[in-house]
Amino acid sequence: MLLLLTLFPEVLPNVTLPTSALHTALRDLLRVHAPEATLLASVGKQVLSVRADAAPFETPSGELIPPDAWLDHGQLSWLTRDGALLGLLWSEEAAIPEGAVEVLTLLLSAASAEGANREADMLITQLPAPTAWLNADLVFRQVSRTFLELFGLSGPAVVGQPLQAVFPGREDLVHCLSQAAAGRATHLPDEYALLPDRNTGAAESGSAGVWLRGEARPYFGGAAAGVLWTVQNVSGERQEAARLTALLDGLETPLALLTDTGTVLAASTGLSDLAPATAPALVGTPLWTWPCFSDLPSELLRDLVRVAASGGAANGDVPLVSGGTLPLALRRSTAPGLLVAAGLSGRGAGLQASSSVVAQVLALSDAATILLDHAGRTQLVSEQAAGLVGLDAAKLLNLSLSRVLGELGVRLHTPEGDPMPIPDLRTLNLPLTRELLVVRPDGVARHMEVRATRVEEGGRPGTLLVLRDLTALRRAQAKMKHDARHDALTGLPNRPGLREHLAAAATPKTGAVVCLDADGFGALNAALGRTACDHLLIQLAARLNDLAGVHGGLAARLADDTFAAHLPYLSADDAVQAIQAALQVPLRSGRRDVSLTFALGVSHLPADMTADAALADAEIAMQHAKRQGRAQTSAFHPGLRASVAEAFELEDALRGAIAGEQFTLLYQPAVQLEDGQPFSAEALLRWKHPTLGTLAPSRFLPLASRSDLIMQVGDWVVQEALRGRDAIRASLPAHINWRVSVNLSLEELRRSAGLEHLMPLLAQQGAPDIEVSAGSLIDHSQDTLGLLEQLRTHGARLIVDDFGDGASSLTALTRFPLSGVKLHPTLTARLPGDERSLTLVQGTIDLAHRLGLHVTAVGVETQEQLSVLRDLGCDAAQGYAITPPLSATDLGVWLAER
Repeated sequence: MLLLLTLFPEVLPNVTLPTSALHTALRDLLRVHAPEATLLASVGKQVLSVRADAAPFETPSGELIPPDAWLDHGQLSWLTRDGALLGLLWSEEAAIPEGAVEVLTLLLSAASAEGANREADMLITQLPAPTAWLNADLVFRQVSRTFLELFGLSGPAVVGQPLQAVFPGREDLVHCLSQAAAGRATHLPDEYALLPDRNTGAAESGSAGVWLRGEARPYFGGAAAGVLWTVQNVSGERQEAARLTALLDGLETPLALLTDTGTVLAASTGLSDLAPATAPALVGTPLWTWPCFSDLPSELLRDLVRVAASGGAANGDVPLVSGGTLPLALRRSTAPGLLVAAGLSGRGAGLQASSSVVAQVLALSDAATILLDHAGRTQLVSEQAAGLVGLDAAKLLNLSLSRVLGELGVRLHTPEGDPMPIPDLRTLNLPLTRELLVVRPDGVARHMEVRATRVEEGGRPGTLLVLRDLTALRRAQAKMKHDARHDALTGLPNRPGLREHLAAAATPKTGAVVCLDADGFGALNAALGRTACDHLLIQLAARLNDLAGVHGGLAARLADDTFAAHLPYLSADDAVQAIQAALQVPLRSGRRDVSLTFALGVSHLPADMTADAALADAEIAMQHAKRQGRAQTSAFHPGLRASVAEAFELEDALRGAIAGEQFTLLYQPAVQLEDGQPFSAEALLRWKHPTLGTLAPSRFLPLASRSDLIMQVGDWVVQEALRGRDAIRASLPAHINWRVSVNLSLEELRRSAGLEHLMPLLAQQGAPDIEVSAGSLIDHSQDTLGLLEQLRTHGARLIVDDFGDGASSLTALTRFPLSGVKLHPTLTARLPGDERSLTLVQGTIDLAHRLGLHVTAVGVETQEQLSVLRDLGCDAAQGYAITPPLSATDLGVWLAER
C-alpha cells in the first residue's frame, strides 16, 4: 500500500482518473510486487491486459474472463472489492504475493469514479508506515495514524495546518519538502529528532528522541499538486551501527564493514585515522570517496567493491593521500549484503583481526551461521542457527557438530523425506550447497538450505555453515502445486489435475470419461445470484465426487459449470446412466429446489488411448450434445470430431465474411390478398461461401450466436435491408411506402443493447419491420418490452414470426406492442384439404383480428391455398405461389411490372 501512494499518489485524489497515470501505476506495481504476473483489469468500459514489461492493451473480447491457459496451469488470483470483480492476476510459475493482490485491488478500487476520494482518505489514514499528504503550499491534507503516533500528535493538530506550525524551526525540512512540491523527489538525511510534547506540541529537550529517515515525492493530479512525505524510524538500525562502531573503536588495523554497494557502515580507528583531521563525516558514504585515498573517487576501490559483492576475492594496493599505499582485501561476509574490507600486514594481523571481528559481527547479525574449527568443533553458533535446529547454542560450543547433533536428537532427511546419516563435515568437498529436511528434537520438521564454505579461523582452515529456513517457501510451493491442480471453489481437481489422474491411471486404462455442462446456467446465475449458484456448484461437485469415489474414479471441474468424471470399469452407457441417476434429484438453493438439466458427452477409454485424447473426445461429444438442445446426451464417435472441426473452420471463416462482402440478401415479397398488391418483403440472409457455395442462415447463425459475431451480422442485415428499401422507394414512386422486415432474435437485441449503436441511423431513415419468433416471447421481461418499444418509436412494425406451431404464448399477443403475426408454414401446408387445419387457421385469424393484428400466411405454394386464405379473411401472403425469393435487382424488376 505504501508503494501505491509513494510512487503514484496522483491516481488517488481525483475523481476522474488520468488513464496514462493508471497504466503507469499498474505496470510499476506489477514490476515491484509480481514482475512475472499478468493482470487483466476492468478499467471503465475497457478490460486491459497489463504486464510489467509491456504497454497495456485492451483485450479483444472486452470481457473479464481468464484465458484457457490460465485455468490449465499457473496461479490465478481474483481481485474483488465489495462483491465486484475488479481484475484477475495470473502467474505461470512464480507465486503471487498476497501484497500484490492487496495493493492492486486497492488501486483498481480507488481508480473508480465512485470511490476515489473515499479510498484515498482510507489509504492514507490506514497506512502502516508513517505518511503525510501535503498540498503544494505545504499544508497537511491527511496523515496516517502511524504518523501521529510516531510524533505524538493528534489529527486536529495536524490536518489543515502548515508544515511550519506543526514542526516549527525546521527550515531544512521545509526546504526538502518544497523541492518535492516543485517536482523533485528528495531523500531526507538521517536525523535525530526530539518528539513534540503531546500537550504543548513543542519539542522539549527532555523528551524522547528517535532517528528518522524520510522521503518526499511530488504528485500531480488533474486539479492539484502536492507532496507525499514518508518517514521511517531507523533507531534500531542506528543502534546496530553504533554497536558495530563500538566493536571497531580502538582497533588499529584498518578495517571497515560495508554494504554490498560500498557504503561504509562502520570503520575501525585504524582506518579513520588515515583521513585528514578536517575531513567530514565518513560513515554513511561510499568507501571510494574517503579522503584518506588519493585520486578520488577511487576507481580501484570501486572495482574491488564490485568484485567482492559478486562473491570473488578482491585484493589491491590503494594509493593514500599521505603517500604510499594501503594493501586492502575485500570479501563478502556471511551476513547478507555485508562486505568486509581489511588492511593487510606482513604478520597477518589484519586477517586475524578481520576474522575476530567478523565472528562477532556474525553473532550480532540476523544470519543463521555456525563456525567450525579445523577439527569440526563448533566455535560460534548464532542464536538464529540454534533456533532453527531447536537446540541451546551453549550445548554445541567446542564439540564436534556431527556427533553432538545426533546425540541431542537432531535427524536429517532428504527433501523427499528419506532418512540420511549426519555427515562428517571434515570429509565434505567444499564449497557445497544442499537442501535438507531437518527434524528437531521436539519433532518439528523444517526444510533448510545449508551452505558450507572453507574459511580461515585463527590461521587454520575452518568451515562456515550458513543455514536458510526454506519451510515457508516449500509449504507455499506445495500449496501452489495443489492449487494449480484443484478448483478453489469445489475442491475438485481441475483440468490439469484430471489429466494427471488419467495419465497415471492403472494399466490397462478402462472405463469411460463423461463431460457435462449445465443447461442455461448463465441465466440461472443472473436470476439467483453468484453466491447461490456457487452453492449449487458445490452440491453438484459433491455428488459427482461421491459417484466417482464409489467406482474408484475421479471427478473434476473443468470450467464454471462444466464438470468431468472418470468412471473406471463402466461402459459408456452405464457411465451416462450413473451420472443421470446421481443428478436426477434437484439441488437446493436456500429453501427452493433447483432442477438442472445437462448436456452429457461420453467417451470410452481403451487401453491404447492417451489421457488428453479421452478427455478431448468427451468434450467434443458434450459440445455436440449442447448444440442439439437441452438435456441431450452424445457418445463420441470419429465423425463428431470432423463435425466440430468443420464448425470451427466455418466460424473462423465467418469472421471474414462481412469484410469480404460475402453476405447478400434475398427478398421474399408479400402481397395483400384483397387486391394482390405487393407491400413489403422479408429480407433473407445468405452467405456466398468461397468453397461451400451459398449457405442458408441455419448453417452459420448458430455459430455466430455463440459469440459477438451475431451482433455484427445483425448490424449488416439491418443496414443492408434499409439500403434496399430506400432504393425501391427512390426508383419506384408507386411503392413510396414499400416496407422491408428483418428477423432478429430477442437474445440478439439484448446483447446489442437494442441496436443502440444503430439508433442514429434508424432515427434518420426509419427502422425496418422487426420479426421475432413466437417462442422467444415466452421468456419475456421488462428489458424485452423496452427494446421493442424503442424500435417502434423509430417506425418499426413488430411482427410475431412462426405463430401457431410449437411454443407460442397467447399472452404475448397482448403483452408486446405488436402490429402483426405470420402464420407458421406448417399451418398453410395442410390447406385446403385438412379440415382441422382449416379450423385452426380460421380461429387464429379471427383471434388476431380481434386483437387488431395484421395476419400474413407464410409458405403459400399453390393458387388453391391463396384462394382459401383469401376466403378465411387472411390479410396477406408470401411464398412460391407468388414468387420465390428475389435478389435486390430482380425485386426491382418484379415490382416495376405490377
